[in-house]
Amino acid sequence: MESLLEQQRRYHEERERLIDALVQERLVSKSGHKETINSEHRQKGMYDRYDDCTNKLREVYEDKDGERKKEVQALSGPNEFQEFYSRLKGIKEFHRRHPGEISVPMSIEFDDLKKIRENPADDTTVLPFSDEEGYGKFLDLHECYDKFINIKGVERVDYIQYIQNFDKLAEIPKEKKKDEYKSYLGTLTDYLYSFLQRTKPLMDLDGELTEALADLDGRFDRGECPGWAKEQQGAMAHTGAHLDLSAFGSPEELASLGLDRLKSGLLALGMKCGGTLQERADRLFMTKGRDVSELPATIFTKTKPGAKAGRPDNLRHKEIAGIESQVYRMAEIIGDVRSDTVENVERKQARTEGEREESEGELSEDGEDDEEDDDIPYNPKNLPLGWDGKPIPYWLYKLHGLNISYNCEICGNQVYKGPKAFQRHFAEWRHAHGMRCLGIPNTAHFANVTQIEDAMALWEKLKVQKQEEAWKPELEEEYEDSKGNVVNRKTYEDLKRQGLL
Repeated sequence: MESLLEQQRRYHEERERLIDALVQERLVSKSGHKETINSEHRQKGMYDRYDDCTNKLREVYEDKDGERKKEVQALSGPNEFQEFYSRLKGIKEFHRRHPGEISVPMSIEFDDLKKIRENPADDTTVLPFSDEEGYGKFLDLHECYDKFINIKGVERVDYIQYIQNFDKLAEIPKEKKKDEYKSYLGTLTDYLYSFLQRTKPLMDLDGELTEALADLDGRFDRGECPGWAKEQQGAMAHTGAHLDLSAFGSPEELASLGLDRLKSGLLALGMKCGGTLQERADRLFMTKGRDVSELPATIFTKTKPGAKAGRPDNLRHKEIAGIESQVYRMAEIIGDVRSDTVENVERKQARTEGEREESEGELSEDGEDDEEDDDIPYNPKNLPLGWDGKPIPYWLYKLHGLNISYNCEICGNQVYKGPKAFQRHFAEWRHAHGMRCLGIPNTAHFANVTQIEDAMALWEKLKVQKQEEAWKPELEEEYEDSKGNVVNRKTYEDLKRQGLL
């Protein structure tokens, strides 16, 4: 229960504490890659919180509804004692209705941030990076690569070549850039955007992409977008089996080519191809040395080939060119990460026989090597593989409890290996979706509950408890009779109906 002036004071305090925390966060030296990324995400959260406080504080000062002015006048008016006791009564009433509710001071929250700065090992923040990404050190473009090699007509490349050249979109022919290619671009853009948001949270990524799209219409129309060079506007500049008319001096010479060849030349220009041999020759000879705009529209099938500014294909091409511009900009930003990714993939693929022997261990007492044709590491206990493709040590496997399986009925009897994965899954989409299907909110009350029957029983118990704790005005609202006796609302209405007041 806060007044507007108290809210105003709290916003000012929060802003000052956020500024101090941001300064201290920047002054602390980071010893590793993970600490740096976690620190930047904490700074991003504080920046967003600072902006939110500033906007709310601006609304209080603007006082569009006049409530702040009324509150100031009430405090500075002639009845300040009456206002004091009125507010005191409201505070007591609030605490009477909410017994046991504790307000955590703001200083405690910022003390927790200070402890994390001083002891980064205590930071339990785990950002959503895949194993391949190595907590933001490398790219994981396998999904994009699978989509790319399945585009019809695109040259097949291996994964390393794809990482090195995924932004060379101008080399792909325009006739291959259809709906399938556009879907691939969407997947690539979504991944790069997500990766940059996770690894560079302080960067104004939306501003960078907006700058990449600046003057897109003008650049596309002028043919300045990479891979979208402006086509010639001459009559013979269009795709098809066109004819070079420079060697022909009259329609009669053209007619010597025959009906089929003249039809092919007319179709290449989008012109009507019917009629006799002489009519086709006359129609085609009209285009010699002339621009499309100079020709009559009646000789074309629908529209002139040069009049393409409003065609749906042109709009689709412009949209694809805009997405490509964003890919170019994001690929430029992650240049160092891409080179590190190539080195990491090459290191995994170029392991020597000695390194394979080290990962596999001694297979026989006489020291002979048993080579495996498929290069699968020796893993008789089916241990998980580490980042280097080798099985993790068995003691580490036992230490993390990966030999213990946990089953969750709410997730569709999904099995989780180890207590860490089991605890983490309660905040993931699969468990949240299962709880949503049951009509139960995925709150902290249901932590470690994996059986549907237990979750339903607990939800019913919580609903009954909430109903019992709900405020009942007929029993809790107080009234005063004519003699000064304090009774509840139900008793007061009964006495009033009986005329005993």
